[in-house]
Amino acid sequence: MTMMQANKKRGVAFLALPLVVLAVAGWVRPEPARQERSVRSDHETMITAAEIKWGPASAKLPPGAVMAILDGEPQKPGAPFTIRVKVPDGYSVPPHTHPTDEHLTVIQGTILLGMGETFDRAKLREFPAGGYAKLPKGKPHFNFYKGETIIQLHGIGPYDVRYVNPGDDPTRKSADQLAFAKRAVRRIER
Repeated sequence: MTMMQANKKRGVAFLALPLVVLAVAGWVRPEPARQERSVRSDHETMITAAEIKWGPASAKLPPGAVMAILDGEPQKPGAPFTIRVKVPDGYSVPPHTHPTDEHLTVIQGTILLGMGETFDRAKLREFPAGGYAKLPKGKPHFNFYKGETIIQLHGIGPYDVRYVNPGDDPTRKSADQLAFAKRAVRRIER
């Protein structure tokens, strides 16, 4: 091998080295595999109110709520989502926080929202259908509902409910309370 050929090989290797470093660092990536339709940002989602399929709400919510995932994956970190939650008159969620911002729009009925670590009716503010609230991640808040109410939540996952008082967490409740919750859900689904 002549000196010129050796220098040419070193030059090609020298030019390729930055691309290898960038690829290892994650700056240059091959095109990702196609994601499932529900998590892609380039698809349309069109659902009429009559087409919504209600199912059990998260076990982290008090008994009586039902939920519909309209788009996305609420539990997936970094994934956008849109969900609806339907609750009966008098439903309430004790003081809690979320790990991400919660964007809430009232579709039907009325939600009363309050901020703080203890439930205080004097702090409740009423939001009828059409109302909107953004609740920042980590900020304790609580709510109460007037009339059968449907709210729409959207944000970036993971969506979770973290109670200020761990004893308020329904996943720690008794079998009797869970049976009551199932009966309440059946009433709402009718």
